[in-house]
Amino acid sequence: MTDKPANGLNTGRTAAFFDLDKTIIAKSSTLAFSKPFFAQGLINRRSVLKSSYAQFLFLLSGADHDQMERMREHLTAMCAGWDVEQVKAVVAETLHDIVDPLVFAEAADLIADHKLRGHDVIVVSASGEEIVAPIARALGATHSVATSMREEDGHYTGEVDFYCYGPGKVEAMEKLAAEYGYDLAASYAYSDSVTDLPMLEAVGHPTAVNPDRALRKEAAVNGWPILTFSNPVSLRARLSAQSTTTVATTAAVGIAALVAGAMTFGLLRRKR
Repeated sequence: MTDKPANGLNTGRTAAFFDLDKTIIAKSSTLAFSKPFFAQGLINRRSVLKSSYAQFLFLLSGADHDQMERMREHLTAMCAGWDVEQVKAVVAETLHDIVDPLVFAEAADLIADHKLRGHDVIVVSASGEEIVAPIARALGATHSVATSMREEDGHYTGEVDFYCYGPGKVEAMEKLAAEYGYDLAASYAYSDSVTDLPMLEAVGHPTAVNPDRALRKEAAVNGWPILTFSNPVSLRARLSAQSTTTVATTAAVGIAALVAGAMTFGLLRRKR
């Protein structure tokens, strides 16, 4: 089942666009990987400390436009010259250990609800695609869009091909809508930051999640729903529990079928 616009006409498919940091997970996805990057010799101790401080500020007050620009400049300069395959390998090896405990249970429930309603789920993040894409796959998202770094001879140049931030997110959403037939007026968007105001305004059903002060004010003015996510859980444990439930349900259905079959067989024998 998909939702319909107010005019009653369903002109396309419905999508749910999710920001990643502080919306789906409790920290900055990029900064969360500073320790494994340090362990692999990609960054030095000073960069780890700088990332930890940036993470603290991010959790304390979110990130405004100037902070996002400074973070972009810091990260692109830091990763210039890195081996692309090495970065992907580090993310793949440490993804569950780093991200697994950070996923908000409320976000996972909301993603599952949208999927049950037949909506495509799309993660849209300013973090690098090498980090965002694996997280999105682990969450069961349909697509992901993220910042793309320029590569040359298997290494990052320190330049950005596409910055998935602000109006850039809307550009990516509109491109996906054109490609997959999404009706943005019938679609949903979730974010914590006022820097994602263009993304929220691009859909018919915007929602502020753990909003910073500026976004909370915008949400109040526009009458948008405000959600609070505060319960990070282990995604691995959650998936395991769901799998156990599925097995138990299947077993119960199988036993019920056997019992029903036995009863039917007994009735037929008595009739004979």
